[in-house]
Amino acid sequence: MSTPETSRFVRVRVEVVLEVGDADAVTKAALRRIADDAEMPAAERTHAEGAVTEDTAEALAYLVDPFDLVSQVPGVELQQASWSSERIDYDPDSPEWDLDEDDGDGDDG
Repeated sequence: MSTPETSRFVRVRVEVVLEVGDADAVTKAALRRIADDAEMPAAERTHAEGAVTEDTAEALAYLVDPFDLVSQVPGVELQQASWSSERIDYDPDSPEWDLDEDDGDGDDG
């Protein structure tokens, strides 16, 4: 169903909470990814290595790539992506972590 008023662009929002069981393995993988990036300038490489060594969340940001999520989906091309990672306090039983909170259809009330 495509009409002139229908956009071809779709925004997909994903929130993922990961439990890091081996921070050293994550850091080492991020350092390998940085080392393998032949196009990264030396100054940026030094900054990136320091960031991933100091913070596992930064290391994950170097390892999680939105392009990888959609590169095999037929008929789509990634136009823009942004992502970040941060350490959080996580309680799966807390109402704050209700995964359906953004799924409402706006008919509340």
